[in-house]
Amino acid sequence: MKTLTKELWMEVPSRRGIVSIHRDVEQLVRESGIQEGMALINAMHITASVFINDNESGLHADYERWLEDLVPFNAGTDPASGGYMHNRTGEDNADAHHKRQIMGREVVVAITDGELHLGPWEHIFYYEFDGRRRKRILVKIIGE
Repeated sequence: MKTLTKELWMEVPSRRGIVSIHRDVEQLVRESGIQEGMALINAMHITASVFINDNESGLHADYERWLEDLVPFNAGTDPASGGYMHNRTGEDNADAHHKRQIMGREVVVAITDGELHLGPWEHIFYYEFDGRRRKRILVKIIGE
């Protein structure tokens, strides 16, 4: 069995943003030389996510609106006024932790004949919920 372990570094200049990492992962699969196996791709930070869906800007805008409706940003610390108890730690990113929980930590994708084995519209993304600093994405590829 062969393995390849790499970290992709991400720095999203805004608080939130969706970034395609699809081509980066495809390149790592090619670099690994693995023909049959699995690729694990996960955000190494608790305020970011990796997910698979359509590469369509309207859908991405819908995610932003939906997540903000579910867990709105509020830098406050008083739940009675919409703030979050977590923010009592001195941070203002409680909403980012919740958004990550909703969108998930990682994806696992099969590799068949040396290629990511995805559906016709599936695309791999990194979703940042508390940006403006460097963060890591782990890519672990295992197979033959």
